[in-house]
Amino acid sequence: MTFVFQVTLEKVLGITAPGNRALACDPRTGLLAYPAGCVVVLLNPRKNKHQSALTSCLPVATNDKCFKDFGLDLGHMPAVRVWEVSERLQVAELQEHKYGVACVAFSPNGKYIVSVGYQHDMMVNVWNWKKNVVVAANKVSSKVTAVSFSDDSSYFVTAGNRHVKFWYLDHGKTSKVNATVPLLGRSGLLGELRNNFFSDVACGRGRQASSTFCITSSGLLCEFNDRRLLDKWVELRVSDTATCLSVTDELIFCGCSDGTVRAFSPVNLHFLCTLPRPHCLGADVASMVDASQLFSCRPEARYPDTVAVTYDPANRWLSCVYNDHSVYVWDVRDLRDPRRAGKLYSALYHSSCVWSLEVRGAVHLPPGSFLSCSSDNTIRLWNIDGHNVVNRNILSHDLQKVIYVDDNITSLLDTESANTEKAGSSGSEGQQADQSRAGIRTLRVSPDGQHLASGDRMGVLRIHELDSMEEIMNVQAHDSEILCLEFSKPDTGLQLLATASRDRLIHVLDAGRDYSLVQTLDEHSSSITAVRFAGQMISCGADKSVYFRTAQQTEEGLVFTRTHHVVRKTTLYDMDVEPTRKYAAVGCQDRSIRYHTHLNGKQKKLYKGSQGEDGTLIKVQIDPSGLYIAASCSDKNISIFDFYSGECVATMFGHSEIVTGVRFSSDCRHLITVSGDSCIFVWRLSPELTIRMRQRLADLQPPSSAQNSQNAPQQKVVTLSSEAPRVVTMSSDSDKEEEEEEEELSCPYMATVGSLVEETGLLPFLSRHESQNATCRLIYATGID
Repeated sequence: MTFVFQVTLEKVLGITAPGNRALACDPRTGLLAYPAGCVVVLLNPRKNKHQSALTSCLPVATNDKCFKDFGLDLGHMPAVRVWEVSERLQVAELQEHKYGVACVAFSPNGKYIVSVGYQHDMMVNVWNWKKNVVVAANKVSSKVTAVSFSDDSSYFVTAGNRHVKFWYLDHGKTSKVNATVPLLGRSGLLGELRNNFFSDVACGRGRQASSTFCITSSGLLCEFNDRRLLDKWVELRVSDTATCLSVTDELIFCGCSDGTVRAFSPVNLHFLCTLPRPHCLGADVASMVDASQLFSCRPEARYPDTVAVTYDPANRWLSCVYNDHSVYVWDVRDLRDPRRAGKLYSALYHSSCVWSLEVRGAVHLPPGSFLSCSSDNTIRLWNIDGHNVVNRNILSHDLQKVIYVDDNITSLLDTESANTEKAGSSGSEGQQADQSRAGIRTLRVSPDGQHLASGDRMGVLRIHELDSMEEIMNVQAHDSEILCLEFSKPDTGLQLLATASRDRLIHVLDAGRDYSLVQTLDEHSSSITAVRFAGQMISCGADKSVYFRTAQQTEEGLVFTRTHHVVRKTTLYDMDVEPTRKYAAVGCQDRSIRYHTHLNGKQKKLYKGSQGEDGTLIKVQIDPSGLYIAASCSDKNISIFDFYSGECVATMFGHSEIVTGVRFSSDCRHLITVSGDSCIFVWRLSPELTIRMRQRLADLQPPSSAQNSQNAPQQKVVTLSSEAPRVVTMSSDSDKEEEEEEEELSCPYMATVGSLVEETGLLPFLSRHESQNATCRLIYATGID
């Protein structure tokens, strides 16, 4: 019997808006819409609350009750989707572009949507979205980064690389439902500015409805008149580039580099004021507890670049997005004195790939806390339960502390999104810059909650005091990136830290003796993807091998000796051990999850770990009770399975890149996922799942405590296994081996219920909601008909 439980996206910690085309506000409600991976976040700045998230892609504008968004999935059915905001329902889906949608805009009368495809597509389509038809279309010859409709909906303007073009709608012809008419386009007369890259465009409103305003990356604010002639322009006087603008009938806001936003009059382009800048790069978030600190940074401080701005004329709020993935909402009611501009809302997020997170062992942290690390060279402490936060800072409601592992503030910036706004860049520069960063690759908190260990992409191991977040150790442990860290369990009587790397080595360190080296293991012939302590030390890697090792105390000291070696036909990407430490679950390239017993290394079960037919398993994580296992696949989906039956109980999606980390919260209420899209998603598990996991935890606690007390005298004999060391080399995945293992798995279930408890320990994992009939319960627990 299969049970499917509801898992909802409760909180999104991240933003992936590359420019003005991915930021919008609703002038009626003040809601701010922006993308985070493949979801649209609707933020209420006044209440400091994420009102909801829609599973889709980038929002661009609002119109009455609806707003639109579009997908950036290259080559996979890109679409323009229209959502009913109040009901959270998709009301239209328009698919015509082949490779992706660069930008879209609603017509002010709400009748049309214009969409511009990527350079490979080169199409400009005008949709009657209520009838789901293209009424006009044409091709464009230049890269387009922005589009804006005129106030009367009679034309729209596109802007891009050496490109400003006016497109006119023939309402008589476009009213024909079943015909797509050619779209008439005429280039703007650029004059001496014809070689500029036009970053953004906005048609005038109110008294200036006949004007069109553009901004160039070189720092010019330009105005075109009703004859498409470049009438006048003004220098913004910025240090680097200008990226975005927002135009109303009274104000023009220009977003520029170094956190600069300047305001101008649309009537004559007269300069009005410069708005306050956000936090400086490298700011100590935890110490920012007073608003005055935001305006008292040192003169040589550097600020993130502004990449998107949108103005809400009803509330007089200016929302800004910066290229360190921070969001600010400024209250700008009195522009005559910009010093009176107040910060209504702000949030700071990771600016690049989030590689790992840690929720366990945080003894000194408030409930609801977890840690994450990223390619932006930071380790960040978050809290999703704001009621338990002791020291609240003024910069972010969720972010409590940032550890900057070096002084290179450039790594804090999303260089890829910045490059896409400049002329002549393809985005590859940003990818190369990302590869050259060090970046923190993995995290682990010690069992006593005292230390935080982190490994970066250059092989450097760092140890921080978790209480003070002070670095106490920094050592070059490996020649290449550290892929996994693992502390030994307290009941072993050992305080060990294992570090595994792409250089094929495992270093075992003694955490009780200043992390001195105990032993280096070099059996693996390729990258080591996971190391776990479960009675033995178990490791797996890209060499398709799983090694089991026991620790023995000798005259020379502690020595790990290989006892079992299992070879598979597929690459092994991740591994986790269930709470009783009987089984290790391995996530494999063939999308399978394989269970191995630590006693003899044999495979005890195999089932499919993804609902799709593409991709590979990237991460596997068992919940604290051992009832369920979460798996992320390279197709960007996350699934939760019953640990013993292999039944899929929930599936989630929303990240736009691969999911690099999955963790269940300690209270069994949430699943937290991190991704290469720089976002952190907090998923609320259904109450049924939470209740079952908590019941299982309650059942596990007493016998676990009793067993630890019985084993306490044996801890003096420093060994992680009761077996004597021996070396066993197992054959590959042959058909004969699989048949033997299946026989071993199925045989015990023919015995009595009492013998099952004794031999397999499976009975405690049975659901209390199932039939009391022993046979039915066993079928549910084992998945064997």
